[in-house]
Amino acid sequence: MRLTNKAAKGKKGAIVAMVIETTAETVIAIIEKIPLKQRNLVTEITLDMARNIGLIAKKSFPNATRVIDRFHVQKLATEALQEIRIKYRWQAIDQE
Repeated sequence: MRLTNKAAKGKKGAIVAMVIETTAETVIAIIEKIPLKQRNLVTEITLDMARNIGLIAKKSFPNATRVIDRFHVQKLATEALQEIRIKYRWQAIDQE
């Protein structure tokens, strides 16, 4: 898991923390080392669709809006569309 400062635009200070562990309890404990006053300044969090990441964001940054990243939304939509396309293709073959 990687915490970054979007305002730094990839320059010095962009990476706030990198946590190898992904269990919610461990990551929350690490993030809680950052004072709550500073964590409350976070306004938006971009995350993937993993449940534990959502829990981490909710507990660690209570004032932040949580946004699912575009890549994962597009991937989910593409997979659903592909599933429907295959279903209808087989139905068309069966009707021949």
